[in-house]
Amino acid sequence: MSWSAVLVLGVGTYLMRLVGIVLRDRLAMPQRVERYLDLGATALLVALVATATLTEGGGFAGWARPAGVLVGAVAAWRRVPFVLVVVLAAATTAGLRLLGVP
Repeated sequence: MSWSAVLVLGVGTYLMRLVGIVLRDRLAMPQRVERYLDLGATALLVALVATATLTEGGGFAGWARPAGVLVGAVAAWRRVPFVLVVVLAAATTAGLRLLGVP
């Protein structure tokens, strides 16, 4: 994935969130439309995470990286402090790579 694609997805996600905040008091939007905007921003973020996690150089990145992301996601879901989430995810990926898992 090129840096320009990452940048476009990041900016798009940020702008979708920002539009909801800025226009909330100026524009009467149905609750359903607000929900779709939130879901759209979440979908963009999930797509970015999925492509960055699962691909490298146009192919599958191996099993170590998705396992590290999964450990980090579970830790974040359990409300572990952010620094520990990053350390757990990195340690999981590094440990699996040391064991020979691609």
